[in-house]
Amino acid sequence: MKKRLIYSCLLVGATFVAGCTKNFDQVNTDPTKVEPTLATAPYLMSQAQIKFSNSGYDQLLYQSMWSQSLASTYDYYGNGDKYIYAGSGRDYYARTWNTSYGASTLVDEMKIMIKGNASYTNLDNCGTILRMLILQRITDAYGDIPFSQEGQAKAGVFTPVFDTQQSIYTSMLSQLETATAALDASKDKIPADLFYAGDISKWKKLGYSLMLRAAMRLTKVDAVTAQKYAEKAYAGGAMASIDDNAKVKADNSNNNGNSDAAALLVTDDFREVRWSKTLIDYMKLTNDPRISAIAEISTGTGKKANENQVAGINTASLQVGMPNGYDLKGGSTDISHAPGYPGTSPADPSVTNDAAAPVGKYSRPQFAVYDDRNRYNFLMTYGESELLFAEAATRGWNTGTAATHYANALTADMQTLGQFGTTSVPATSITTYVAAHPLVPATALQQINMEYFVETSATFNFNETWANWRRSGYPVLTPVTYPNQFAVSTIPRRIPYPLGLPSTNAANYAAAVARLTGGDTFTAKVWWDK
Repeated sequence: MKKRLIYSCLLVGATFVAGCTKNFDQVNTDPTKVEPTLATAPYLMSQAQIKFSNSGYDQLLYQSMWSQSLASTYDYYGNGDKYIYAGSGRDYYARTWNTSYGASTLVDEMKIMIKGNASYTNLDNCGTILRMLILQRITDAYGDIPFSQEGQAKAGVFTPVFDTQQSIYTSMLSQLETATAALDASKDKIPADLFYAGDISKWKKLGYSLMLRAAMRLTKVDAVTAQKYAEKAYAGGAMASIDDNAKVKADNSNNNGNSDAAALLVTDDFREVRWSKTLIDYMKLTNDPRISAIAEISTGTGKKANENQVAGINTASLQVGMPNGYDLKGGSTDISHAPGYPGTSPADPSVTNDAAAPVGKYSRPQFAVYDDRNRYNFLMTYGESELLFAEAATRGWNTGTAATHYANALTADMQTLGQFGTTSVPATSITTYVAAHPLVPATALQQINMEYFVETSATFNFNETWANWRRSGYPVLTPVTYPNQFAVSTIPRRIPYPLGLPSTNAANYAAAVARLTGGDTFTAKVWWDK
């Protein structure tokens, strides 16, 4: 089928472009298969939605650890936890690029198929909104990327230019404004829509919420533009309840190995990936009732009990976050030397050949919540939107009342956990917590962004956790110190480009790197991160 072009020629110059030819249709068409039609076009968008939402190791090895949402002593997590190359780290840091562009090319193909057909105007505009969601993740992670020439392999563009991030954000905001305003609930419905089952009104709210998110990325570099589009998003009508959350239900039937759940179910990951001390300490400090909804420790002692994939003990007082930067190698960085180490979970003498579990008393993400292969993957929530409006209002912009937005966000963030289907926070606990934690003007920016940290961590949206930390400076994090780091005395601020680019798109890659202060490194900063 022609859509195989999507996979055989990733069009952005990663590791696959070298194998492409100009004879796409001849080479990539299987004469035994039915050609895509207008009727099947919407299903390309649903494929893009599920591909993009299944981030797995794309974000678990790096973004989750850099933002100190999670911590791990297991070897290949050293890439994010300790800023060292471990396992196949150099391959993993290309995953955000490859997975995301793989999803965007599905949208590109769909838009090509329906171009000029007035019967698919809503589908086309929703495709634009989805494409902006996807490409924002890529540019936030890497900086300058193929944007204006992305998706043009069929037109013969095999070495696309890397647009500056500034121009990308200018275009993203403009495209979101145009596409969102053009959505019309009286026109075509969208079959196979995994976000909203074709509800155009919800797509419109998503479009304005994404406009808000993009606008707020610019607070450090272009406050005028940030204010302009944040106010437009507020006037247009962003998400209004948790029913508007953008999420995709994962599908266990396809054995997708790139989902968060599939990654965490790997025995070593399940045994050693833990919530971070940064997160759990903060939640305990504020008496956050979400602790019991997201964290647990093993019901038994010893290594085998900590590998047993069953529900654990979620009593809040027993939860302990693990500090980042430690290992199980017996030296000075062994977890046993960590301040406040809760002790080894001893071997169970009744279990044959059992061993002690050095991290067994640290809190892991709840098995029933985060290891469910059929759970939802969250991409943006109403609570996030309300927090961003609260910050905009705190800055004096015309986006409503900051305190109201903040209270709405706290309520929504706790209610959102119920959408996992296997955990929840009691309504009375939510009411009590919100009443006890009003927004205080003197500490508003810290409160808002610390809640953003908790919410995006709890929904496993670590790409957003890391991006907002770089933008806001919250939480205030201490970089890990460890031997042979690729980022010394600083938490990584971006991901280097995939290794194949210097050979497949040399000139444009070189131009992009030349615009980076410090070169193509983990410590260089993207444009909006000043």
